[in-house]
Amino acid sequence: MRGMAYLIKLKSGYYAQRKIPEKPEGLRAAVARVVNHDKPQLSHLKKSLGTDNRHEANIRVKPVLMEFDRILKRATELVAKDATKPVKRQSLNPTEIARMTEAFFGQMLADDEAWRFGGRAHVARSVEWIKRNEDPEYEPPYPLESVPEYGWGSEQLARQKEYLADDLASAREYLAMGDISAVQEQVALLLWQFDINLDTGSPSYRELAMNVLRAYVRALEALDKRNAGVPIETPKFTLGTTDASRGSSLRAAVDGWKKERTRPEDTVSEYARAVAMFIDLHGDLPLADIRRSHASQFREALMQVPRVRSGTLLKSGLRELSQWGHEHPEAPKVSAGTVNKQLGAVQAIGLWGFRHGLVPDDVPWSDPFKDMRLPEERSTRGPFDVHGLKVIFSAPLFTSQQIPEAGRGPAAFWLPLLALFTGGRQAEFAGLRASDVQEDADTAIPLLWIVTDRRVGRSVKNKTSERVIPIHSQLCKLGFMEFVAERRRESPKAWLFPLIAPDQRGRLKAWSKWWSHYLRDHIGIEDRDLVFHSFRHGFTDRARAGGVSEEVRKALMGHSDASTVSGGYGAKNMLGRWGVNVLKEAIEKITYPGLDLSRVKPMGTSVAIPRRKRS
Repeated sequence: MRGMAYLIKLKSGYYAQRKIPEKPEGLRAAVARVVNHDKPQLSHLKKSLGTDNRHEANIRVKPVLMEFDRILKRATELVAKDATKPVKRQSLNPTEIARMTEAFFGQMLADDEAWRFGGRAHVARSVEWIKRNEDPEYEPPYPLESVPEYGWGSEQLARQKEYLADDLASAREYLAMGDISAVQEQVALLLWQFDINLDTGSPSYRELAMNVLRAYVRALEALDKRNAGVPIETPKFTLGTTDASRGSSLRAAVDGWKKERTRPEDTVSEYARAVAMFIDLHGDLPLADIRRSHASQFREALMQVPRVRSGTLLKSGLRELSQWGHEHPEAPKVSAGTVNKQLGAVQAIGLWGFRHGLVPDDVPWSDPFKDMRLPEERSTRGPFDVHGLKVIFSAPLFTSQQIPEAGRGPAAFWLPLLALFTGGRQAEFAGLRASDVQEDADTAIPLLWIVTDRRVGRSVKNKTSERVIPIHSQLCKLGFMEFVAERRRESPKAWLFPLIAPDQRGRLKAWSKWWSHYLRDHIGIEDRDLVFHSFRHGFTDRARAGGVSEEVRKALMGHSDASTVSGGYGAKNMLGRWGVNVLKEAIEKITYPGLDLSRVKPMGTSVAIPRRKRS
């Protein structure tokens, strides 16, 4: 190759050439389709310029390169179009098969009705469409002028009876042999109408085709009765996944729920997966059509899902997972808590859709998932006893600040102490910024604000979890305020614990798993029911023992209270209802008799905090 990259010199003269990029995937194959090439894909576009003169070649190459640009643009459009096609599926649920079969049967009768009663105008429009779109030479089997203005003439009815007799005999023979080839074109059209990309080698494809073949025979039999003058009504049917008169579908509801506001990525993924499993079992039903029987069947299918999945099960839908579970009764199944979480997710999407008008006002609707949850085993997790707390806070982590690398810096030291004296959750501590610790303007009492900030991916468990907690005096003695001041010097918005802070999508590091391993392997607490959350249980017990009222206790813990109008409190409402001094007095009642923290080495500015690596 010599000269410019798009110009090459061969013995026969100059050629224009352009390399086709490897990305996006499929572009080279799409170019081969555009230029109608025999090869499945092309790496270069090349065309002779018909000259061996370089000056002339530079002139002739410009329109050729413009043509290359058009080819690449068209190929890029094909790739984009292919990318929007539904993912190829391996199965259909019974609802989808039934709906497509009903639509096929109904459309056959509706088409016949349009021809039978449409008269001359309808026949003329149909002939014109066939000539324009399918066969320019097409001519109807009888003169148009012989067709009455309304209905058929005797000639058309006789010809229709003749054709129908042949078609019915042939269809019955195909059905007798189980030969689905007679309806493969109709099945392909149905799948397109319902926006489903189904693997034609799957068992569901054959099941759908057999149902369509049966419907084809039934439809021809119905038309035969019409030919004999028997009144046969055309049934109502819907082409597509939903009936507009019944409102929006479950998939439309989850799409709207996603767009309403930014939510943690894990929550969105969890809810979307639950909805996908429900749709896999029942189809994309309108919200108005979801019944308690659907919810019950969904629950029963979820109960059969294996706890451990590998191989093809990793990509299987709920129907396949449930079937596998039935066939392997000895395999451990997912817990009741997991089943309830999936039920709750679909329930939440359904309620969101109902509140946002996705169910028509004239359609009666009630929550089909109400009281559907399974009874769960009561958690055996409890608080650390005094002996366990002594062992924990006598470890080198606290007495000499020997922080394991996996403990993620000061988080290993401060999170257990914060949980001990605030009752907070690991995720709440992970999302704290320096600006979340503030002194009250009137009393100078330091306060810890646990609130949502979705701009940086920080969220709380629910609305009632937003709260404000005075800093316990024991935390102040251990240097917590000095630690916060050091972080604030970096930036008021600095994470207190950057190595476990949530990312922009709200995802958290699994720090509590490290803590469980640390308890077992380094401290010697082998009881697996004792975990990081055990500090929260202990806080509740000590607040109750200290005489903290139930209402204040719930507020400090971020629990809802059915006796309040909103069911919760919120940070600002807490200060307005009780005031800082009352909340501070309640926090100071949190004591652990027999626990001596005098050996804990205060951590203020003595430990450097490494910066979190960018992901």
